[in-house]
Amino acid sequence: MLIRRENKSDYESIYDVVKTAFESADHADGNEQDLVNALRNGDSYISELSLVVEIDGIIVGHVMFTKAWVGDIPVLALAPLSVIPEYQRKGIGTALVKEGHRIAADLGFAYSVVLGSENYYPKFGYVPADTVGIQAPFDVPKKNFMAYKLREDAPEACGVMRYAGEFGIT
Repeated sequence: MLIRRENKSDYESIYDVVKTAFESADHADGNEQDLVNALRNGDSYISELSLVVEIDGIIVGHVMFTKAWVGDIPVLALAPLSVIPEYQRKGIGTALVKEGHRIAADLGFAYSVVLGSENYYPKFGYVPADTVGIQAPFDVPKKNFMAYKLREDAPEACGVMRYAGEFGIT
């Protein structure tokens, strides 16, 4: 398994991976692959934090972390995380998230925030975001809007998270 930054020649494969991964997802709106393309072309895109997993030369997983804000603190939105179904439950998503966290901390980010499964993300240390002072900008169960402190010296967060415009959250 090779984890690396995405590059332009990967875009079509990533589109297919994201689309395929979310076709069978419990909670999906069907445009996750288009969101990836939109985020990639926006101001919140961080090339170092759009990662792929390659196995035998084939991209089987992808994760994207993009810049968001809580007050004046830059944070990250983890979305989406995609692994094609036949490679799920083999540690690929875990590897992508952990490598993303490592890079994000090195880049100086304080928190990663995710809207996701309360059964999956806590294994990485994600906790309900309101426990670290981050509020959702929409109505969602607190157990599904989670944050992970990337650095011990992270400043205290306090406020509503502002996602990149491409998410369509106002």
